[in-house]
This record gives sequence, structure tokens and C-alpha cells, in this order.
Amino acid sequence: MLDSFSVRVALGVVTVTLLALFCTSFHRTRSPYAGWWSLALLEFMAGNAAFLFNGTSHQQWANPAGNVLVVAGAFSVWAGARSLRGLKTAGWQLAAGPAITAVASVLESPATNVWSGGFVYLAMMTAGIALAARDLWLIKASHSQVHKALSLAAGLLGTYYLGRWTVYTLEGPASDTFRSYFGPGPSGLVSLVLLVTVSFSMTALTSDQLIKGLKERAARDHLTGLLNRGTFLELATSELNRLHSTGSGAAVVLADLDHFKAVNDEYGHGAGDEALKAFAGACVASVRSTDLIGRYGGEEFILFLPGATQERAESIALEISRRISDMRTPDGVPFPTISYGVTSSISTGADLNFMIEVADAALYSAKAQGRNRIVGADRLEAAIIADEARS
Repeated sequence: MLDSFSVRVALGVVTVTLLALFCTSFHRTRSPYAGWWSLALLEFMAGNAAFLFNGTSHQQWANPAGNVLVVAGAFSVWAGARSLRGLKTAGWQLAAGPAITAVASVLESPATNVWSGGFVYLAMMTAGIALAARDLWLIKASHSQVHKALSLAAGLLGTYYLGRWTVYTLEGPASDTFRSYFGPGPSGLVSLVLLVTVSFSMTALTSDQLIKGLKERAARDHLTGLLNRGTFLELATSELNRLHSTGSGAAVVLADLDHFKAVNDEYGHGAGDEALKAFAGACVASVRSTDLIGRYGGEEFILFLPGATQERAESIALEISRRISDMRTPDGVPFPTISYGVTSSISTGADLNFMIEVADAALYSAKAQGRNRIVGADRLEAAIIADEARS
């Protein structure tokens, strides 16, 4: 039988050491992964410290607190794994497990029952660690595969907690099987091994996250968050080629904010920046996740809509303008209206450069007609309007 007190003290020492390492890493890199793991380690450390009060007059509050903190640590591990996939974790997702554990722990006489809320506590630990193992496995890392090893380690720990929960349910915490293999001592030793494994993965996973973040920032316009021109053209060309190979078409929308220079001159560049960000937000809210949006240059934007017809593209442009007109403007500064040029391709139609040329000519026509309007160039008009644009 392992001495649970000694194991918990050793686990606390290792946790404090790793917490210092992770906090240092987070301070230096601002990696969300390092931040979540720092929080998880802090919760594990505080939870195990609370368990040391079992058998004292403080057990009534310390035991439920320990259960809640350790479960919160497991779900923070899950949030850290999700951050490596570029996913955010909602507050309710983090709070649900600890909240249910708190209720169960308080209702089962924590002053006299060391395992108050044990059934729910072990179930929530199993769920949190299993979710973390799943998200770690699904990471698409380009520079390291260490997340696979960490996923397996988390999976083994999740399996161990599933075994703890099963034996607890069938035989109870006082059984010889539970005390010998799944009690506080053995579980602390298993957790100790996992924490050491995590420490070796920290540098590689944090590096992957930082590299991914740098690539993302390099591909996007810093003000609007939309794709920059080069990235947009690269992705749209590749997607159009794929669509043509499958017999599908696409639509291109060029948009220009009317009299944008006048907004900057009259209200300042801050107002112009707000208008650009508002238009970008309206675009994102109006299209599908598979559509591409880029800042083409200055106050000009471009949308690539796979599979969209001419009519669908024009209705999206109309929807964007509607959203802009419904927005509350900052400090009463009016947002500019928008002119659009729209075109579409057939399954074996023009390449992206030709489509942009046609849309640009249509946009020029929209401005010549008084701005604040949508001009579409269908397939029959494409050749004529493109020739006019060249001349």
C-alpha cells in the first residue's frame, strides 16, 4: 500500500516546479497552451493541498474544495488541448463539471465522508481527461508529433480514471481492490508520471502553437483580420481550379467603400479604420465559412464564393450593405456606402485573373453610375466588359 500523504506531498513538489516552468514560458511566449496548463497545475496543486486536510476539522470544506479544484484542473487541461487546435472553450464548458462536482460533494456529508461526491468526481475526471486526449490526438501539427504521445498518455490516465470509477461504483472505496490499485496513493503516482510527461512536451507544443500563430498573422490583414491579397489570390486560385475539375463554378465580388478618402479627411483615420473593420465584420457575417474574403488594397475588398451563382453573389452584396446600414456608427460618424462589381464563372470558364478583371470593370461601372449600387456582369457580358476595361 502506498502512503497517500507522502505521494501527495511529492506530487505537490513536482506540481510547484512545473508550475514555475509553465508560468515562465507563458510570460515569455504568451502561448494559450502554456497559460491553460499553468492554470491546470495551479488547480491540481490547490486541490491536492485541500485533500491534506482530510481527517481534520477542516474536512467539511476542504474535501469538496479539493474535488472541485482537481476536476477544474482536468477541464483546464482540455481547454489547453483545444487551444492547440485553434479552438476556444466557453466558460460554461469549463464550469459545468466543477459545478456538478461541487453539488454532489456537498450533499454527501463531507464532514464525515472522505469520498463525498466520489461517484461524480471520478466521472467528471474521466470525462475531462478523455476530452483532452481526444483533442490532443486531433491536433494537426506541422513541426512535431509529440502531441500524439501526450494524447496516448492522457488516454491511459483517462482509462485509469474510468477503472477507478468502475471499481468505486461496483465495490466501493473501502474495497481491497480500490484501495490497492485506485486509492489516493496509486492515483497520485499515476498523475505524477503524467505531469512529468507533460513537462517534456511543453517546448515542442508551445513552439508549434507560436509558429501556427505567426503564419496566421502573416496571412491576414492586421486591421480587419481578413486574408491579405497574396494569401487570398493563392487560396482562391487553388479553389477555383478544384471547382472547375469537378464541374462547378464560383462568383467573385469586388467591393469599394465610396468616398472613403473624404471620411478620413473629415473625421480622421480612426473613423476610416472603424469603417474598414465594420465592413469586414459585415462580410464575415454574410457569407459561409467556406467562402474567402480578402482585403484587396486600401478600401477595396474581394470575395470568392465557391458554387455561388450570379444572383446569389449579388444577394450577398446586398446583405452586406444592409448590415452596414443597420450598424450603430461610432460617435455619430456615418459609414460610407459601398459599390460592388460582381461576376461568376461556368464550370469550364475563365481563370481567377479574368474574373477579377471582369468584376473590376463592373465595379468601375457602378461608380460611374453614381456609386452605392451593385453591378453584375453575367457570362454573356463578360467578354465585352473585359475588353472595355482593357481599353
